[in-house]
Amino acid sequence: MSKVILKTKDEIELIRESALIVSKTLGMLASEIIPGVTTLKLDKLAESFIRDNGAKPGFLGLYDFPNTLCVSPNSQVVHGLPNNTPLKDGDIVSIDCGVLKNGFYGDHAYTFCVGDVEPKIKDLLEVTKNSLYKGITEFKFGNRIGDIGYAIQNYCESKGYGVVRELVGHGLGKTMHESPEVPNYGRRGQGKKLDNGMVLAIEPMINLGTHKINQLKDGWTILTKDNLPSAHFEHNVALIDGKPNLLSTFKFIDSALGVKCDDEFPFTKL
Repeated sequence: MSKVILKTKDEIELIRESALIVSKTLGMLASEIIPGVTTLKLDKLAESFIRDNGAKPGFLGLYDFPNTLCVSPNSQVVHGLPNNTPLKDGDIVSIDCGVLKNGFYGDHAYTFCVGDVEPKIKDLLEVTKNSLYKGITEFKFGNRIGDIGYAIQNYCESKGYGVVRELVGHGLGKTMHESPEVPNYGRRGQGKKLDNGMVLAIEPMINLGTHKINQLKDGWTILTKDNLPSAHFEHNVALIDGKPNLLSTFKFIDSALGVKCDDEFPFTKL
């Protein structure tokens, strides 16, 4: 990756606009994710919704990716291809979505329960989501990239989960993947120094079992080596006046699911 591109406050607001369309898209999908729905149907719904909101699907055609959504059920970690296989009761499914509007990208993800999910898998989702906010907390002026990864890794490994190494978060702006890379593991005080104007996509990918992964022959789908479930949550965050500020939100998902949650509150005040 190239040099880190710091964003102006006006540019950050344009990224926020794109990120919020992703947030609304995921919120719209939340009520559609039920046993029997196909991931290809979800993909088509998302594409229509994004275009109706005056934006373009950010993933469609990017690196020749063939769809609007990355949809990764159960043991698939990321980059799953939508298809006509219905989701089943007890599944989980990670949905990663990107949007391009006004020349800037938004890109974030959420792992959903499909019907009634086993408690141990719900725990995986809860820990992965919590780890996202632990990572965001470390995204502050004067810290380093390693502080973010350390916070995520230390928390998830303390719960017995595997932290994927090969796939990382990233900078975000006029291109989907900018510098710096943001691993979900690391050492405190190591890596690039964090500065005002940075915009990051922080995205823990956490496995119930081993951290090791494989790739399917389709050239896209990443899955856990032991075939145990994996969870993925992602937010877009800007460093403003020394503190992390969320550009994306899960509030539309929470509303659709009837969930009350204040995880985002510390990161929404300027």
